[in-house]
Amino acid sequence: MSRTAGRRSTEKGGGSVRMTQISTTSNHEGFAIESVSAGVGRIVVDAFTETFPMDLTFWDPKRYEKSWASALRRVEEADVTTSCLVSSITDPKTANFISCWALYRIQSDIFVQNSVIIFDDLDHAFDPENPWLSAGPREVIDEDGNNVSEWRVDVEAVRRFRKGIGMDLSRRRAIESRQETL
Repeated sequence: MSRTAGRRSTEKGGGSVRMTQISTTSNHEGFAIESVSAGVGRIVVDAFTETFPMDLTFWDPKRYEKSWASALRRVEEADVTTSCLVSSITDPKTANFISCWALYRIQSDIFVQNSVIIFDDLDHAFDPENPWLSAGPREVIDEDGNNVSEWRVDVEAVRRFRKGIGMDLSRRRAIESRQETL
């Protein structure tokens, strides 16, 4: 089953579609993903910056950040791997899909694609603790022969970002903890 209207379908054995990539465009010497306000996130991949809506009915911003940290650790651990940053999720028991930024690491490069994982097209139950298990393989050409929009960032930029947020999250939690005791 193929998806159209600006979307990219990834076929996986038996013709089942596992993930649909959505196109946008751009490039910047860095990487970041963050919650910028209630229900709004932002990703930076080199010169590309985009804000995105984050549904807060299933996960709060801290839960998104925890998932992002796990996804980034995963992409740092192997020279060739797939991961994904969930950008919007509702309860998988009642939802049809999630939005994410798929990450494909090949040696020192990480390729990022804006994607949608459609639950009905999966051959297994979606696991919000391990969303990358539902991300399809990287494809750069869609079924119509068009290039899929993607951005490239060096793994070192992701490492710098993750190390930085680790310190920031620890510092923020320490401040929040002190404020609660006052």
